Amino acid sequence: MLARSRTPSLRTHHRLYSTGLTNTVRTFEKGNRWPGWEVVIGIEVHAQIKSRKKLFSHAWTPNLGSTPNSCVSPYDAAFPGTLPRLNPACISLALRTAIALRSDIQHRSAFDRKHYFYSDLPAGYQITQHYHPIARGGHIFLPQSDVSVRIEQIQLEQDTGKSMFDPRRRLLSIDLNRAGMGLMEIVSKPDLRSPEQAGEYVRTLQAVLRTIGASDGNMEQGSLRCDVNVSVNRPGQPPGTRCEIKNLNSVRFMIAAIGSEVYRQIAMLDTGTSVPQETRGFNEDTGETFTLRSKEGAPDYRYMPDPNLPPLFLTSGLISSVQEDMPALPDEIRERLVSHGLTQNEIDVLMAVDSGHEVGFDGRQGRGAVTYFEALLTNDRSSKTVINWIIHELLGQLALRKKVFRENPISLEQMGGLIDMVQSGLVTGSSGKLLLRHMLDNPSPAASTELARRLGLLATREDGLLEQLCVQAIANMPEEADAVRRGVPNVINKLLGRVMKSSKGTTNPQSVRKMLEKLLSPS
Repeated sequence: MLARSRTPSLRTHHRLYSTGLTNTVRTFEKGNRWPGWEVVIGIEVHAQIKSRKKLFSHAWTPNLGSTPNSCVSPYDAAFPGTLPRLNPACISLALRTAIALRSDIQHRSAFDRKHYFYSDLPAGYQITQHYHPIARGGHIFLPQSDVSVRIEQIQLEQDTGKSMFDPRRRLLSIDLNRAGMGLMEIVSKPDLRSPEQAGEYVRTLQAVLRTIGASDGNMEQGSLRCDVNVSVNRPGQPPGTRCEIKNLNSVRFMIAAIGSEVYRQIAMLDTGTSVPQETRGFNEDTGETFTLRSKEGAPDYRYMPDPNLPPLFLTSGLISSVQEDMPALPDEIRERLVSHGLTQNEIDVLMAVDSGHEVGFDGRQGRGAVTYFEALLTNDRSSKTVINWIIHELLGQLALRKKVFRENPISLEQMGGLIDMVQSGLVTGSSGKLLLRHMLDNPSPAASTELARRLGLLATREDGLLEQLCVQAIANMPEEADAVRRGVPNVINKLLGRVMKSSKGTTNPQSVRKMLEKLLSPS
């Protein structure tokens, strides 16, 4: 009897890649995932603009906990006779994005109506900039893949409302809170060649948008969504028919959806079936894409210039003022951190924490991980010392308390004082860690030295007291003391631990070791 082949079929690869059930398949695919095929990927990112008000009305931007239909103006609900009024804050943040992506800002752009009929789109059309966007061109560099992805265009558009279906009551509810919120649609060229590159592209773009304050970029909260165009072809042949996967709200799911769609298209082409151009969704439970509708083209949407919105003209002075107010971009921040002597892993951690900066609605930078780190650097504090306290101690303790960095209650002065006390020997390393935990659990404006004094954490410096503690430890642990005298040096660590416990960590370990060696020396 012939043994059954253990190599998964194409269909099995499709399913396993999407659901991530085995690491074996993923490892195999990275080496030779789609032999004889090339993959072409383009991404349309819809990023919610970080503005207090909507794009064409004075309604407030809703929060996650906002009551349904509580942030809606008559214009958002398409009441007859209401007119749009462009929000200049959205224009400013879109210009920041264009500058950050090295795009060519258009001095004249215009708004179009894109017609389609969904229950969560009360006007029956969406205002967008399909034909005359605010910016064209540009690129974004992916450091891990070492490729530069070109940008097709950046356009402003409205968001739609949200429809929710209750299967028990068979009732469809409409929440118009999101209707009319400002979006930037950032369209890439089809320069991506793998799901992993697509994931890196979205993460890199997220970091840029967060750093410049243009968008929160939180996919889980819906402020950044992706539509992905995928096609496959034989090497040397033109790209195949592309299919669009809509509304992907997670990088992990996006990578899985692309892999699943590639395997689906290859399976169809291998059997001689042509791939129809269509719009598809992604089922997160089955790990497979599914048909939503046939792909619409521009004639289906019946684009027309919006008669209520004149063309948008941008002056060189406005563009220059936005350029002058730009914060440092992620690649510039990385270069700066490299100059401080940090490793790539340390830089990655800082950049991942709140993307390195906390930026408010007004665009001003707040206290993020990078600014916190750089503010702690002085001539007396090395970058290695500071980064170790931030990454290994502060961030670790915040994570244990399920807090993010913006909730850090320890001021720069308190953190700097703590580091200085440890470096000078005023408190021991273990006492410093204890003091850090105390400051996180009991926020106080008091100085670090004062808190250490109140808690009795200041280091013991008197030689007489140190000798007394060591003599007491030797008396309490005679067997360990005899072992050290007989030439078993490692046992001294038990005696050292006893002294540290007796002193509540206020004694210097090196001083304790020297004193114990002196007292246990045969001479």
